[in-house]
Formats: sequence, C-alpha cells, structure tokens
Amino acid sequence: MLEIVGWVFVLVFFAIGFIGLVYPVIPASLFIFGGFIIYGLFFSFADLPWWFWLIEILFVLLLFGADFLANAVGVKKFGGSKAGLVGSTVGLIFGPFIIPFAGILIGPFLGAIIAEILVNRSSIKKSIRSGIGSVVGFITSALTKGIIQAVMVGIFFWVI
Repeated sequence: MLEIVGWVFVLVFFAIGFIGLVYPVIPASLFIFGGFIIYGLFFSFADLPWWFWLIEILFVLLLFGADFLANAVGVKKFGGSKAGLVGSTVGLIFGPFIIPFAGILIGPFLGAIIAEILVNRSSIKKSIRSGIGSVVGFITSALTKGIIQAVMVGIFFWVI
C-alpha cells in the first residue's frame, strides 16, 4: 500500500511539473526534481546514483536559464526593449489570474504592449511587435522546457 502512495506522489509531482510549463507561477522543474526526492524518501535513494543527481541538477539550472532567455530573446528579436520584457513578464505572471487559460498568452502580449507604450512612448505597431515577440518567446520556452523535463523524467525511469 505504501508503494502505491509513493508512486502516486511521484506521478502527481511530475504532472504538476508539466502543468507548470503553461502556468508560470508553478516552479515546474522544482516539482519534477521533487518527484525524484519523493521517490528516494518512499523507496530508496540508493536506486539513484550520484551521476543521476548531477545530471538532473544541471537540467534544473538549464531550465531556469532557458525560461528567462527565451522570453528575452523573443521580445528583443521583435524589436522590444527592457520595458517590453518587464511588461511581458508581469503579464505572464498575472495574466492567468485575470483571464483564466487565455491569460497565459494574452497577459504577456498586453504587458509588453502597455510597457512599450508607457515607458518608451513606442508606436502601436512597434509595441504590438514586442507583444508578439513575447508570445513567441513564451511558446518557445514552454516547448523547450517540456522537452527537457521529458528527458529528465525519462532518465529517472531509465535509471530505476
């Protein structure tokens, strides 16, 4: 019975990690990593060798960096500024709360546009390009992180 409870917790943590790909308030990679820790607590840390932990920690660090970098590159590539990046980040955090589901895309889009207009006095056209860059950056980031997280979980199941 305890084995079933342990696996349920591990799988729930993995699921929350993948939900975190599109819901930025959830620290997705930490939930994936938490699933590994729960496995060790319920079963055995001996099943997970040192190199497993090293690889997984490197992936977690990569995920944190990729998240910021993809958004920044998306905004910059489409002509946005630091204000657009900050606005898109604020929109990404608050958008899903204001507009459930659609807010994940609309929030960063509008955040970048509003910030570009208010801070830089940018034209509507330039501001919209920044907003589009923000959305492209978010989607790119989510896809990249999803692949990395799938690799993390795949390595886990391969090791055990």
